Amino acid sequence: MHEDVRFGRIAGIAVGASWTLLVVLVLITWTLAGGVLPEVAPDSHPAARWAVSAVAAVAFFAGLLAHELAHAVVARSRGMRVEGITLWMFGGVSRLGGEAPDARTELRVAVAGPLTSLALGGALIALVAPLALAGVPDVVVAAVAWLGLMNAVLAVFNLLPAYPLDGGRLLRAAVWARTGDLRRATDVAATVGVAMGYGFVALGVASALSGAGVGGVWLALIGWIVLDAARAERMAVLVHHLLRGVRVGDVMTRDPVTVPEDTTVDSLVHEHVAAHRCSAFPITDPAGAVTGLVSLSRVRHVPADARATTPLLLVATPLDQVVTAQPDEPLVDLLERMSATGGRRALVFDGAGRLVGIVTASDVDRALEVANVGGPQALVSSGRG
Repeated sequence: MHEDVRFGRIAGIAVGASWTLLVVLVLITWTLAGGVLPEVAPDSHPAARWAVSAVAAVAFFAGLLAHELAHAVVARSRGMRVEGITLWMFGGVSRLGGEAPDARTELRVAVAGPLTSLALGGALIALVAPLALAGVPDVVVAAVAWLGLMNAVLAVFNLLPAYPLDGGRLLRAAVWARTGDLRRATDVAATVGVAMGYGFVALGVASALSGAGVGGVWLALIGWIVLDAARAERMAVLVHHLLRGVRVGDVMTRDPVTVPEDTTVDSLVHEHVAAHRCSAFPITDPAGAVTGLVSLSRVRHVPADARATTPLLLVATPLDQVVTAQPDEPLVDLLERMSATGGRRALVFDGAGRLVGIVTASDVDRALEVANVGGPQALVSSGRG
């Protein structure tokens, strides 16, 4: 999930949000102020309902953040790397570095979020009666009750065995503990997740057609996300299994062709692309230092009549925005960084800072094909031989 805004750190964990969060904040505020609160607090002033609804919407996502922080804190306490938390329109995502080391850790990390949501929901619901007895305005009491109920619903929903929801991760932990095989456990949990994803989509479509409106569409979207995420998680574990022990240097294209940064786009296309059949070229300054990476996809946006005078330096991605790696780094770690940034290529530098290779999507595809046939050792032996 792309992070558009960084809020800071909580307990040392980076917290950010996607702009899509604003969509749900507005929807929740509108739903509470326009539908829920007028029914339970009809005598309240409209301005008060809107103000309370806005605060409740923010508080709802604070509860989601607490849910994700619980995952992240437990994961970090078990030695896992935590890259951060991102809030978005469908909830929150804890970005953990790699898989849990064992089934017990997987179980503890997965259950931490729902337990936190249940505890928070129970605490809020328990506050309703004391607040009412204390004479707190009905509109505030109703909002607190709604927040308690939503946190409880969040916990229950996340416990559904639809991988990669928390319940699906609990299912994976159980199968992993029983079989000792993470790949098989992931396949079982992902299969259930895919089935439930289809179920959510079908139920959502049926609900929308029967008059449920936005609620049905929302459920269908959640189902689609679960379906897509389950497939992606299954593929990620397969990739980790196939590339276990493989280093970046085993799969990279060695000694990539470089081009001076003052070369024009026209010269690149007519002199270098045809000769080397590459789709991306590192560019260098007069001293030979790499300053960026230019790809054909970026060149394509340069108008034809400007290509003869446009230097690659103005078109290339600057080096500080390019994913980089070292030859001895585990390939799966590099793939995680490329996935997180949306990068399709990485430049490889040795310990002295010299460019020694490039990793492209084609290199990764070939590595997966070789590993699928001959196992990771086939890549290691061919890459170092």
